[in-house]
This record gives sequence, structure tokens and C-alpha cells, in this order.
Amino acid sequence: MNTAHRPRRLAATVLAAALAGTGLTVAVAPAAHAAASDIVAKLPIETYSALAVDNVHQRVYVADSRTDSYYNSGIIAVYTFDGERVTTISTQQHVSGLALSADGATLYAGGRDWIYRVDTTTYQLANASYASTDNCGRSMAFSGGQLYFTTPYSSYTSLCDSSLTYLDGSAGRSNWQDHGKLQLESGPGDRMLMGQPLNANAADPFVTVFDTSSGTLVRNAARRFADADGKGALNMKDLVFSADGSKVALADAAYGHRLLNTTDLSDADTGYQALPSGATASAVAFSGDGKYIARGASATGSTPDLLVQPADPADSTAPLEFVFEGSLDGNRVAPRGMEWSADGSRLFAVTTNTAGNQYWLHIIQPPAVQYDVRLDGTFTHSPAQAVAGEPLSVRGRLEYDGPAPTEPLKVKATRTDANGTHDLGTFTVKEDGSYTVLDEPDLVGDATYTVSYLGDLTHRPATDVTHTVSVGKAPTSIALTAPAEASMSTGVEITGTFTAQGKALPDRAVLKVERTDRLGTGTLSSVTVAADGTFTINDIPRTRRATTYTVSWPGDDLHQASTASATVTVTR
Repeated sequence: MNTAHRPRRLAATVLAAALAGTGLTVAVAPAAHAAASDIVAKLPIETYSALAVDNVHQRVYVADSRTDSYYNSGIIAVYTFDGERVTTISTQQHVSGLALSADGATLYAGGRDWIYRVDTTTYQLANASYASTDNCGRSMAFSGGQLYFTTPYSSYTSLCDSSLTYLDGSAGRSNWQDHGKLQLESGPGDRMLMGQPLNANAADPFVTVFDTSSGTLVRNAARRFADADGKGALNMKDLVFSADGSKVALADAAYGHRLLNTTDLSDADTGYQALPSGATASAVAFSGDGKYIARGASATGSTPDLLVQPADPADSTAPLEFVFEGSLDGNRVAPRGMEWSADGSRLFAVTTNTAGNQYWLHIIQPPAVQYDVRLDGTFTHSPAQAVAGEPLSVRGRLEYDGPAPTEPLKVKATRTDANGTHDLGTFTVKEDGSYTVLDEPDLVGDATYTVSYLGDLTHRPATDVTHTVSVGKAPTSIALTAPAEASMSTGVEITGTFTAQGKALPDRAVLKVERTDRLGTGTLSSVTVAADGTFTINDIPRTRRATTYTVSWPGDDLHQASTASATVTVTR
């Protein structure tokens, strides 16, 4: 099934409301969220086009988008509200775009030359209808009792993003058209949104509202966002009506999440707070009960990829913050990748990796209570002088609010040095809040350790902390064993041992040997250290009296130099 129940992966901020005049704080969340959980399913797709939620049968549909070849087939994966895969629907042609009929009986999927109909009780394909050829990817919406879909076409799929797109429907071509992959979204009161992505043929994209009640599209409010200098253009990734239809929310990669009045698409009196620094808006969804908005984003590290907060922007209740990071969760919320269940109890979020070729389905039931976590910025490390190629321990502390977690918390650590940033993995936090990051730095110079706590379902992500360690060269040593006296006739034999700590030398060390006597100093033949670190020096002295033998190694990029001397009294 590739489904995981993950009670500790997501990070969240406490939803709290200050009690007037008391200074106390209480948790606030809908009763339906009492059973907090995060279920993750690895989707059987390498591309993504659409997500649809069938509240009648409690099913979730996810479609791929392999539009790059005429010969590609299509995949629609079907899941329960608990994340179990029910079936996978295969189509002869590629698919893109999904829409459900008002009664939930029929799922519509856009094919290359067809609009597929799927029975939502049997999952069987039936009664496909012909549609103008699409080789770029459709968007679909069911509104006013009719199905509407886009038909983009380009002679070269590399030009799809700026191709001419037509707005078609079950009643035929509407004659509305423009460049780019136009996106559709239905809403309450027989209304439908159409938004234009930023593209080479649309420097100032639009969003508009249609009235679909009469069976003929009537365009109401419309808006473009660039100023007289061409700045501020919309870079739309997602669009949605609020539950009552009075507001429109846009995921604008250039701005964040915009909140507009549906009647004229003017800015709402109060908008949503900015996304955390480093996050770019990618998706948006209002809960079916009208209480909450989910704001999806693309971010890295411990920066949240998802905020869930009250739909009313005037409500200052702190948002839930969710982090997606790594092979178990994906790295960001996919554009147009979120939907809620009608009762607001579940949020369905499609995430993708950095490359955009793997996808995950998260089924999130937000918790009733979440707590803050803090990473202490005071560290210790041992040994006090770190050396390249030897183990290093960096110790820190984590503090958390609320009850003790049912499973140990884990922190993530990286090391940044002159060669870049290196992932060191995760490290368990002990019951007393301490943790130890284990590493073996392999480069001389400053190494900066960054520790992150990405959170879990009941704990929010913490602010990253850093600790810089100066990494030195590993020591080496030379030990000599020499006779006190030797004669010129029998010669001198000196044995020794060369030891190098840290990273193993790439080759055996070659030692320089010098002899100093009353006639001066000269260099003898160098000696190569054996595999066990030993070496032997043999010499015939050239004169009597004290003779000093000095053995040295110059060091390398990771090891210190070393030297040792021995004095022998030479007789005739």
C-alpha cells in the first residue's frame, strides 16, 4: 500500500487564544480534530496534475500528467480518507485535470482527445466524450451543472507553458482563450474562477470570475496586478473561493497568499500575514466548514511548507506550521496540491521532492494542542581542539513545552565547511533534553554545525542554532631509538616509529634524515615508513665525536609536521 501512519512527523505551532484580561492561554481547535494524525501515502506517479476529493464516498483522487508523448497512458490513483489505496485507474491516453460532478457520482478526467467519465462507485471508465486535442495538460471544473475544461495545444511540448489555451465545456467551445495553461476552479453560487499563469506571452496575467448559472459563461470581475512600470505581476500557482464564495484566495509565488473580494477582486481590507522568510506560495485551500485556510508553500530546511490558520485574517490566532523534508514526506507542497474534506476534519496535501518527479499524499487531521520547542544556542564540543579525520562530539540541549513526547525527539544536523554543506543525519534527544551530534570533520578550518528541529505532529519546528568549531591538523610524532655509542667501523643503526593521528595518509610517509657532526650538516637518504609505522636508519659516520641524527616529516593538508633527534657518540 505504501501508506504510513506518522504520528510524529509534522511540525505545528500552538493554536492559542489569550483569555481577555487574564494573560492565560488556551488551545483552540475544532472538535473534529481531537484525533490528531498524519497519514502519508507514496503516490505511484512521477508527474502530477490534479487532486479531487469525493466527500460522498470519502475518496481521494490523484492524477498524473504524462503529456510529453502521444503514446503515454494515464494514471488516477484512488485512496480512502484513511490513506489506503483502493485502486489505480489506467487510461489509454495521458490524463490531466480532474473534476467531480455536484452529486459525486461521476469523476471527470481530461484525456488527450477525450474527456473520461469514471463511475465513483465502480471506478469503471464509461461514456468518454470527444474533446479537442490537448498535449499540454488540462484544468477542469464542474460549475452551474456543467463541466468546463481547458484545451491548450502546442506543436512543441516545450512551448506548452505559453501556448494558446481555449476554455471549452460540455456545451462546446466558449470562445474564451488566452496564452498559458489557464487554471479553473469552481465555487459556490454557480461561480468559476479562471487564472492565467505567468508566461512568455503574458507578462501581466489575469484572474477572473465567471457566472455559470445560465449555462452560458458570463464574465464578472477581472483583475491584472502589474503597475504602470510592469512590476507586481501575478505569478499564480493556485486559486480558490472561500467556503461562502465571498472571497478569492490566490497562491502568488511573487507575493504570497492574496485575499481578494469576489465581487470586484479588490484586495480584502485585511490580508494574511507574510509567509516565513524563504517560503514561496504554491497552493491554497479553504476548509469546507469555512473556518480554516491552508496555505501551501515551497521551502527548505525547517522553514514551514504549510500554514493552517483561521480563514478570517483578522483572527490573530497563531497558525499551525508544517514542515515537509526528506524522502518520507517530500520537500514542498505541489502547486494546486491541496483540498479539504467538506467537514473540515481532514486536509489532503500533495507534496513533491525538489526534482518534482516523486509525489506523496498527506492526509492530515490537525491536533487539538501543539507546543513550542526551543534549541539552546549554547554548545560544548570535545575534544576541545578538533582535528581533521578524528571523531568530534557537539553537544546541545532542546527544550519543549507540554507533556513528555511518547517517542524521543530527534534533531537534524549539518556541517558547513569550505567544501559546502554536508548532511550528518538525525540524532536522538535524551529525556533530559540533551543531544550529541557525532561527526568526523575531514577538512582543516572552520566547521559550522547547524542543528534543526523540524517538528512533529504536536511540536512546532524550532529556530535553527549554529556552533562553529575550528578544526586543526591532526598531530604526528616520531620516536627514535638510537645507541649511545657507535664506531665508524661498524656504523650506526637507529630504529623509529612514525605515528599519524586523524585521517589515514594516502601513501606511506617518507621521512627526511639529516646528520650533524663537527664537519657540518648534511642530508642522508630518506627513509620510507613501513605499514606498521616503523622505520630503520643505517649510516656510516664520517668523523668521531657527537653526531646528531634529525628525522622529520613536513606534514600535509590534514596533518602537522613532526621531527625528532638522537645524538650518538662516535668512536674510531
